[in-house]
Amino acid sequence: MRAFVGLSVPEPWVTPLMRASAALPGGRAVDADDLHVTLAFLDDQSEAVLEALHESLETRALPAPTLRPAGLAVLGTKPRAVVLDLAPDPALTQLREAVRIAARGAGIELSRERFRPHVTLLRYGSTRPADPIRLPRALSGIGMPEVAPAPVRLATLWSSTLTPDGPLYEPLATYPLGV
Repeated sequence: MRAFVGLSVPEPWVTPLMRASAALPGGRAVDADDLHVTLAFLDDQSEAVLEALHESLETRALPAPTLRPAGLAVLGTKPRAVVLDLAPDPALTQLREAVRIAARGAGIELSRERFRPHVTLLRYGSTRPADPIRLPRALSGIGMPEVAPAPVRLATLWSSTLTPDGPLYEPLATYPLGV
């Protein structure tokens, strides 16, 4: 099962982020229910491995980060996504590391990647490429979505099923933060 651990965006962020993605040309907007910050992409894992991860995460004391918006950005030189970057937060970095330690302890091999905390708003691909002229203009016209810093109290283990219309996410388990 393809899976990841992440954080849902705070409820007050959903409408401003959906409004921002609607103002951008082309691409495929991420559904409001699917807006999240990925802490660890787990790739395809067996149910037994995911159960071991679940057991590890539910017994850990996990820090509660505060999400702070930093600005809209484009991922990739040939745009593959528009994201809301998040400002650095020590608790968010600690939470990510705790999740990655639990995942490795469950036998999951994780890629070594630099952590760039963000929320994906819009995805581009071969069937819906980014317009190199209209996208930068639209981004500069939107400005910063009106979202205030907000604490997060739950992390979620999601399954992710790829479809032609984009991934479908289903929560498998949640973990309280800051307890």
